[in-house]
Amino acid sequence: MKRFLYVTALCLLTLTANAQVALNTEGQDSAYIETIKGRAQKIVDGLGLTDAQKAESVRNIIANRYFLLNDIHSKYDKTQQDARDAELYKHHFELASALALYLTDEQIEAVKDGMTYGRLKRDYKAQLEMIPSLTDEEKAQILIWLKEAREYAMDGSDSKQKHFWFDKYRGRTNNWLSSRGYDLKKERDAWQKRIQEQKAKEKK
Repeated sequence: MKRFLYVTALCLLTLTANAQVALNTEGQDSAYIETIKGRAQKIVDGLGLTDAQKAESVRNIIANRYFLLNDIHSKYDKTQQDARDAELYKHHFELASALALYLTDEQIEAVKDGMTYGRLKRDYKAQLEMIPSLTDEEKAQILIWLKEAREYAMDGSDSKQKHFWFDKYRGRTNNWLSSRGYDLKKERDAWQKRIQEQKAKEKK
């Protein structure tokens, strides 16, 4: 009996993974639909998927996510932020769950980066280059906060709001590093000096 249930569940999972995901365009402006399809396709192009059907399903999952976010943000005004945030949280984990049927964990990370302008990798790289003496513990904590910022940024209504979350967490990180004894102005000035020196070497 247990084997039967296991095989049945496995078959259902396989059928679900092979099913084509439809593009949910109901109520969306035609120009906006094309913009979002292009935005989602650009993210998919970076995943290196060779199965055209799978790639289309992933594109539609991402596009549908953008449509949902647009609907939620359009529904509430500035005085209804708590209600908006509650609805965003309600749907937050649906994207990763849907993508998990088609993508690896690494590819899902790439989708998240694509939806947030690659800020996580860029900010993490900059932080490490600015302060080469960071300990492994400090690097890990910075990465944790960047991933947290990315989760919030993914639900942002536009690019400004997405960047806002990374800037907010950068402030938190800087305050934390200052409390640990780092002179951030000194570190930043030294980093800029290293960059200028490297540029000068490349010109020779």
